[in-house]
Amino acid sequence: MLSALDDRHGPDEARPGLVSGSQSRSSPSALPSASRPASPSTSSSASASGNGKASESPSPRKASPGSAKARPTTRLYRHPDSQVLDWVRDHPGDWRAGVIAARIADRPAAVWFADYTPATIASRVRAVTSGGAAQGRVPVLVPYAIPDRDCGGASEGGAPDLGAYDAWIDRFAAGLGSAEVVVVLEPDSIAQSDCLSDAGRADRFASLARAGRVLKAANPRARVYYDAGHSGWRPAAEQAALLKQAGAASAASSDGIFSNVSNFHTTSAEIAYDRRVLDALAGPSTLGAVIDTSRNGNGAPPDGEWCDPAGRKIGRPPTLSTGEARIDAYLWVKLPGESDGCRGTPGTFSPSYAYDLAAP
Repeated sequence: MLSALDDRHGPDEARPGLVSGSQSRSSPSALPSASRPASPSTSSSASASGNGKASESPSPRKASPGSAKARPTTRLYRHPDSQVLDWVRDHPGDWRAGVIAARIADRPAAVWFADYTPATIASRVRAVTSGGAAQGRVPVLVPYAIPDRDCGGASEGGAPDLGAYDAWIDRFAAGLGSAEVVVVLEPDSIAQSDCLSDAGRADRFASLARAGRVLKAANPRARVYYDAGHSGWRPAAEQAALLKQAGAASAASSDGIFSNVSNFHTTSAEIAYDRRVLDALAGPSTLGAVIDTSRNGNGAPPDGEWCDPAGRKIGRPPTLSTGEARIDAYLWVKLPGESDGCRGTPGTFSPSYAYDLAAP
């Protein structure tokens, strides 16, 4: 297998190479401004959005006090179950298979937990984290079950109420194990909270702050990141004020922020934006940011289209070594080729879209 190439000093588009797969069946697609429809959950099991043999060295950011991060794992984990891997295995003779396999299927990516299944969530999370630990690689997990997620859009769903969500998070945390893991906590839960009343927003943010504390208490080596939207959404200071209410400025619950999930903004724009958010957040100097680079190789469409827009390309390979101060990782959170709803049913894999994104 090819290993993902670290192209941090080159263009945003990932170079061809051997990759370790990434998969995520239900990753949402982020809108350019206040709200955005997202792809719904289509699976009742953990849906890997990818992982791979990406070779990375530790981020320059120092570890939080009390966390066991002195000798970080430097490679991301590829969960072996995903729609893109299934497609590649089932279509070995397809003329697109080589490009999709090398440039998408074998890259490391996030594993989404987008369905509310309290009875099985701990074991499903444990299956991923133990798989990563066995290989000495870092899995990326996406809990996506906050009530009223996506403000009733295409990715509506989640737990029936915040009490149920808190209990679900407790069970999620029970599966984290003791090895390193990255948690991208509830995409859109902060940036897209306008649909809630003031009281409802405050309650959601309290649950998110609690979630971070629970996850980090369960596994001190877990790195938990909070929703900063993206550079084309809210102003940095406004987003930071919301993040602070949700616990993102506290080392007890947070390792920092994530941005650009399922979106297309360039890595350089996200780096600048994330640093402004972190400055405004005024939290510990240990806080950093992770950026979804899965589909931002050509930047965002000039017309603001968010649903499987044409002309986009995959971005920089997933890595835990960015060479950028306060930027902890480039991740593939949204799996390239999984539709936002225009090239196929939301959340399902489209080989034609995957090829368009991955073709050199």
